[in-house]
Amino acid sequence: MSYKPSKSLMLKLWKIFGGFAIGRWIVGKALCFTAPYFGTIKPKLIIVKPGHVELTIKKRRAVYNHLKSVHAIAMCNAAELSAGVCIDISLSDDFRWIPIGMTVQYLKIAKTDLRIICKIDKFDWQEAEDVVLPVDVYDNAHNKVFHADITMRISPKPSQP
Repeated sequence: MSYKPSKSLMLKLWKIFGGFAIGRWIVGKALCFTAPYFGTIKPKLIIVKPGHVELTIKKRRAVYNHLKSVHAIAMCNAAELSAGVCIDISLSDDFRWIPIGMTVQYLKIAKTDLRIICKIDKFDWQEAEDVVLPVDVYDNAHNKVFHADITMRISPKPSQP
């Protein structure tokens, strides 16, 4: 199989609306409508392009832990969202994906708003395999507070009759 650029609806919406603040908000709302659980962190998409996704989440009471810092699971949720969008908009149109695992490192207490970054250099896979997407989370002082490696299983889409 040869690489065929993604026909992801997310990517199409971003190309149309991503250049405007209200458009980015609309795309974020559409994403959370499609996968409602992600709405719990109220993500704000910043960069959406094949191989690179960045989003932010606000430190607010709904994502607090008992220390009034951002809860570890809120960071896991944001990491899974960024990796999912990244693979969805990067993967060849002949393939599909599903997350199958996540390993995380909590590096520092997250006391501020957060920036979540998923970057991959290679996304022209030619066969079914498990791929690991790295995700880093930074606080407002640019300190890395969290790291996740999210494993996605990619496989060819079933043939359409």
